[in-house]
Amino acid sequence: MIPLNRGVGPPDNQEPITDPPKDGFAVAHNRVIDAFQRFSRSPTSDLRPLTSAFTLIEMIVVILIIATLAAALLTAGSNVFDRARKVQAKNDLTQLVTAINAFYTEYGQYPVAAQSGADAADYVGADDANGAAVIDTLRVPTPGTPPALNPRGIVFLNVLTAKSSTTPISGVGTAIHAWYDPWGSAYRFKIDNNYNSTLTNPYTANAGTTSLTIGCIAWSLGKDKAGGSGDKNATTAVDDVLSWQ
Repeated sequence: MIPLNRGVGPPDNQEPITDPPKDGFAVAHNRVIDAFQRFSRSPTSDLRPLTSAFTLIEMIVVILIIATLAAALLTAGSNVFDRARKVQAKNDLTQLVTAINAFYTEYGQYPVAAQSGADAADYVGADDANGAAVIDTLRVPTPGTPPALNPRGIVFLNVLTAKSSTTPISGVGTAIHAWYDPWGSAYRFKIDNNYNSTLTNPYTANAGTTSLTIGCIAWSLGKDKAGGSGDKNATTAVDDVLSWQ
């Protein structure tokens, strides 16, 4: 009788059963990564974050640089706007003087109510009736209703009404029919109302001789809104814009 084989081993014609082989490439890859991490990080690297940040001093320096650049840009922008306003004021004054002279060519007299006596006073808004009459006479504010001194209703001065009625800028005011410059002051002018071919220069110290052989002059008080008739202070008149320069 042949005894039964109750051993645990495999039959003689079979290989022993083993675990499936592992992926050798994956194992090698993981070992390389582990080695690289151990090499690239110091023993104390776990005590600090992997990403760096700005220090307080660096942040202050950056803020100061930005503030300096912003101030420079604002200054440059302000200078550009000031130059643009001066150019506009110069063009407006040229237009005003041209309109007054064109009126004289058309009617043989200047657009002022009085035709004798001293030269027409500076235009200072409601305090100067001749000034208000000049602006309205030149621009004919009501179409179809010509001013008394402009019976043909010719528009010599085409100026828009200022957008603001309380603080008019760059246009004719509604409450006071002045023509306001880009800084909010009324343009001033003087007309040879007595027809002696001379006008007193209100800027003797800064722009020419005392007497000007011209029929009309006009000027703007500029950014500081100071200066004007009789002004001889170079500090307050330095930014004024004159029609006879």
